Amino acid sequence: MTRLVPPGATVAHVDLDGGRVRVLHAGDSSAPPVILAHGGSTDNAAISWYRLFEPLSETHRVIAPDLPGFGATTGIEPGGPQEQADFLLRLSERMEVGRATVCGVSMGGEAALNLALRHPESVRALVLVAPGGLVPRIGNRVAHTATWLVTRLPEQLLVPVASLGDRFVDIALKAVTNDVSTLPAPVVEEIGREARRPRSSLGYLRYHRAAIGRTGMRNHLMPHIRGVQAPTLLFRGENDSLMPLRGSREAAARMPDARLVTVPDCGHWAQLDAHERFLREVTSFLGEGHP
Repeated sequence: MTRLVPPGATVAHVDLDGGRVRVLHAGDSSAPPVILAHGGSTDNAAISWYRLFEPLSETHRVIAPDLPGFGATTGIEPGGPQEQADFLLRLSERMEVGRATVCGVSMGGEAALNLALRHPESVRALVLVAPGGLVPRIGNRVAHTATWLVTRLPEQLLVPVASLGDRFVDIALKAVTNDVSTLPAPVVEEIGREARRPRSSLGYLRYHRAAIGRTGMRNHLMPHIRGVQAPTLLFRGENDSLMPLRGSREAAARMPDARLVTVPDCGHWAQLDAHERFLREVTSFLGEGHP
């Protein structure tokens, strides 16, 4: 299968954990490193960060893996947010990245938070776009319990049902963006390819199984959020219908060194929906002594 490679990026494959990780990278290897962690569903590194490689690589070493269960990474069992955080650490050590700024969107933002909590010595700063892990449950109690019950169904049933090709891609895109027409055509095409990939839903299913408990979220990080010492930029679209904004507001208020930027007329994929604003904020943040 032909996979999307963003402008300015180069593809590498790294042997890790008995499998093979596709890593998109750009920039000088001696420059300050930035690790990019993509989101869930039919996402991968090329989709979430399509617009970021070229401008960011002018000043930084950019590293963006496909997480286990996503994209072209193979042979590694996918897991929950803590396992994703530990995977990022092992990959960073394997690639000799050193202490890095970690930028994550949605599920990847939660992985970045877990990395900062579990392995603070590896994180210089955080950039979080609509991060998960900041709400106690999904909707009301009835909705949460119903969602939990669905995640308990056998994988043999859930994976084929969830992997229905690109039948629902248009619906999914409308859920994550404020204006689908602003997305680059190569990104939309890659989402379709990812949706058609066999067992493409397994990574996101395993994440949900680890994160969602019977009565509440197992991955709720708010009680621990003050332990994130790394300087943090939270970037949110005000029209995000998937991830409640209140979680990011509370996290920014509790964290020792964090600020929240909200953007009107912008959805869940704020780094794509409002790319120019996102790039300005990230460039400014990285220039404030958080290289």
